[in-house]
Amino acid sequence: MRCLTLAEELKKNGHSVYFICRLHDGHLCNLVLHKGFTVFKLNQLNHPVMNNDISNQSKHASWLGVSQKQDLQETTTILKSSQIKFDWIIIDHYAVDSTWEKEIRNHIPKIMVIDDLADREHDCDILLDQNYYLNATTRYTNLIPSTCILLLGPEYALLRDEFIDLRKIPRIQKSQNAILVSYGGSDPTNETLKAINAIKMINPTNLTIHIVTGPSNPNIDIIKKHCDENNFIFHFNIDYMAKLMYEVDFAICAGGSITWERYCLGTPAILTAIAYNQKELCENVIQLGIDHYLGISELVTEQTIKDVLMSFLEEIDRSHLSEKAKKIVDGNGKSKVMNTIATIK
Repeated sequence: MRCLTLAEELKKNGHSVYFICRLHDGHLCNLVLHKGFTVFKLNQLNHPVMNNDISNQSKHASWLGVSQKQDLQETTTILKSSQIKFDWIIIDHYAVDSTWEKEIRNHIPKIMVIDDLADREHDCDILLDQNYYLNATTRYTNLIPSTCILLLGPEYALLRDEFIDLRKIPRIQKSQNAILVSYGGSDPTNETLKAINAIKMINPTNLTIHIVTGPSNPNIDIIKKHCDENNFIFHFNIDYMAKLMYEVDFAICAGGSITWERYCLGTPAILTAIAYNQKELCENVIQLGIDHYLGISELVTEQTIKDVLMSFLEEIDRSHLSEKAKKIVDGNGKSKVMNTIATIK
C-alpha cells in the first residue's frame, strides 16, 4: 500500500511506474491494476521453499516464497522481456537484501529501499524508514553504502491524499465518544474480537464503535455477528478509512503504517503489536506520549484492553494528544521523498 501511494505521486509528476509482485495468497495485484498501473506477476509455487540463502537468515526469509536466487532470476527475466529501460527500482520486501540488490543493479542503475527492520545489509542509493525510533540515526550503521541517502522518521511517511486533505479541517470535540477498531486486513490472532468483547464489558451505551475488517480476515462472520448492537457499526473492506479515522476520538488498533495515518489526522490510540516488525515501533512510539501500548498480541487480553480503555474514556479533553500527533506527521512525506529521488541523476 505504501508503494502504491508513492507510485501515484510519481505518476502525477510524469513518471511511468510498473509493479512486480508475486501471486501470494491475498495479493493486491487487482487493486494495483485498478489504480492504472501495469503489474508483472511472479507465480506462486504450489510448494513454497524456505528462502534460506539470505545473508543473515532474516526472520522474514520465508515471505519471499522462493530463494533470493530464484526470485532474482524470475525478476530479471521479466525486466529483459519488458524491453523497458528502467531508471529506478523501489524495493519494499523484508526478505530481500544486498545479495539481491547488487545483482539487480546490472539491469537497473538506481535503487531505493523501503525498510523498517534494520536487520540486514542493503545496496541502495536511498533508504526510507518512515517509522519513529529513538536510535534512528544509528540503526543502519554498517548496513548501507556510505553514499546512501537516509530518509528517516515520520516526516517522510507515505500517506494517501485523503489523509492529507482531511488534516486541514479542524477537529470538533463531541459529547459522545466514537472509537475506531482496526487491526489490518487479516488480523490472524483475532484482536478485533478481543477489542469488541472488552468494549462490551464497560456497558458502552454512550459510545459509537466502528469495527473495520479487511477481505483477508478469517473471522469476518463471527465479528459481524458480534456487532449486533446499535452502537457497533461494521465496516468491511472500506475505501473511506481516512474519513472514519478523522471522525473518531481515538482508535484501538495495531501498530504499523496506520500509526502515521492517525498522527496526520491527530487520532491517538491503544496499540497492540500483531507482528514481529511492529513490536519495536510500538515500544518507541509510546515515548512520544500520544498512544498507549498494551504489548504483543499473545499477551494482550480482553481485560487488558478494558482497563486501558477505561482510563482513556476518563480523559475528557484529548485535544493536546491530537495536536502533538499532528506536529509529528505534517503530511508532506511523499513530496519530500519525491524531491530526494529527483536530486539523484
